[in-house]
Amino acid sequence: MKQGDVVGILGHNGAGKSTLLKIISRITMPSKGCIHLRGRISSLLEVGTGFHPELTGKENIYMNGTILGMSKREIDGKFDEIVEFSGVEKFLYTPVKRYSSGMQVRLAFAVAAHLEPEVLVVDEVLAVGDLSFQKKCLGKMEHVASSGRTVLFVSHNMAAIESLCSRGILLRDGGVVVDSDIASAVSHYREMSSPSAQGASCSQSSIIRSVEVVDESGEPTQYIPAGTDFTVRLSICPESQLRSPQIGIAINSISGERMMTLHTPLSSDVIGNIASPCKVQCRVSQFPLAPGAYSLIAAIAIGGESLARIEDVCRFDVIDADLFGEGRGHLRGRCVAPSTWSVEQ
Repeated sequence: MKQGDVVGILGHNGAGKSTLLKIISRITMPSKGCIHLRGRISSLLEVGTGFHPELTGKENIYMNGTILGMSKREIDGKFDEIVEFSGVEKFLYTPVKRYSSGMQVRLAFAVAAHLEPEVLVVDEVLAVGDLSFQKKCLGKMEHVASSGRTVLFVSHNMAAIESLCSRGILLRDGGVVVDSDIASAVSHYREMSSPSAQGASCSQSSIIRSVEVVDESGEPTQYIPAGTDFTVRLSICPESQLRSPQIGIAINSISGERMMTLHTPLSSDVIGNIASPCKVQCRVSQFPLAPGAYSLIAAIAIGGESLARIEDVCRFDVIDADLFGEGRGHLRGRCVAPSTWSVEQ
């Protein structure tokens, strides 16, 4: 990797992403081969990594800077920025062991990004933080990258990977499958996705047997182009007749934030009674959520009494799309909405 490269490390769980970053960060020794490093490396891997739990937040800032080879004067110059970015100013003199996992991540990222390393290594640990802080971190990584420093980023959020990185390395079983521009790497990653991840059987419920996202031809899919029609299909097997059931589907971001709720009482469609196994479909025209990773919650109730509820049963990605035939754009924000424009003079 060259100076200034912004590289996304892709791969399913167990592919070797975190192990690679630990080797680069000198936490784990390689079983064979070697890595040549030049410059200061700052890493944000697991929650609490690099912190001494008995030391205060302030003491840990100075300890990390010293480990990176910075002088006290250099750390002094960055101290206020680190504290402001992390938002833990009220707890600077509290031992880190008393911090919540979110506070530890905020301080750890602030330290890693502001102490001017030549190489910044960030793992999926950002998922611990809230959505606003994740966006703040991505903005800071863009700033670090634009200043000519090298960034290595692991995430399952393909929208974040595509917006930040210019190069992608796809791993499988500890080996490199693809090393290319980020668009090609993400495309290969999506092709590798197991069909079993597209629709999931539901051991949590005897009534809701499966939940899946399907494409326009009715086939299970894990990828929905932004702004296209979106369909969720539930397989229901009632133990007895369900009289006018209320069926709900919630869509959460990968960080757990509720993005959308779809509920039969909010629709003019009448479900009626369900007495035998069937498939229930919920369709949303021009699905409005922006590119990113999402998961589903499905629930059934009668008269306000819950009969079945399953969480995080099906994950899917909304991907960038050429909505209006003007070229594929990078869509930002939480929603994609059709709009009309006019000029008045």
